[in-house]
Amino acid sequence: MQVEIYSALSEVYDDFMRNIPYKGWAAFIRERLVSCGIDEGLVLDLGCGSGTLTMLLSDMGYDMIGVDNSAGMLSLAIEKRGERDILYLDQDIREFELYGTVKAVVAACDTLNYITSGEDLKKVFALVNNYMEPDGLFIFDLHTGYYYEKVLADRVFAQTEDSGAYIWENSFDRETGLNTYNVTMFIKSHSEDSDLYERYEELHLEKCYGTEEIKGLLAGEGLELVSVFDGYKDEEPEESSDRLVYMARKKL
Repeated sequence: MQVEIYSALSEVYDDFMRNIPYKGWAAFIRERLVSCGIDEGLVLDLGCGSGTLTMLLSDMGYDMIGVDNSAGMLSLAIEKRGERDILYLDQDIREFELYGTVKAVVAACDTLNYITSGEDLKKVFALVNNYMEPDGLFIFDLHTGYYYEKVLADRVFAQTEDSGAYIWENSFDRETGLNTYNVTMFIKSHSEDSDLYERYEELHLEKCYGTEEIKGLLAGEGLELVSVFDGYKDEEPEESSDRLVYMARKKL
């Protein structure tokens, strides 16, 4: 059954993403924010997904807002939130609306690669500029051309967990920069008396952006690129970097 992205996947997302070092990511983001004088206040997490990073930043003392347009992922985030004072909004990040400004914006785990046109990415950057305070900081990551061409390429991946399994068929078009992956999932039935697994398919699209293109798109929407890192490490990017972390501020 073909379903909307992150609808079926949301049921097993956290199981399949156990290898993501969210704690290290949160620590890196916190360090960058504090270095720029942002040690408290409102922080917006765009494409917050199941809310793991949102919760970690909340535990570090930030007042968090999470935005995502997957109802399934937001349900997970709300369920995991506990007593934390986190506001979750079901919105498309290309059109999000807030009640006021925030001190910082983050967009992690290749959220912005899912924005598959430069025009739409400009909309996101314009909204970030609009809702971020003048001394605010915008931290986001993007997968690289190396990752799409050399790591994913035209390959097939698979993973099995107690809650389900997936087969990921990948293809990358170097001319358009579009990466397509068709994920076939087998998710354990919710029926207590059943050992059956239900089959779902989701078709995901991501776009590869180069650093100079990102710099230009940011500048066009009043944001200045100030640093680029090799992933969530205080290191310069390399040719074999699979994820870059960008840090931008409002132009004053």
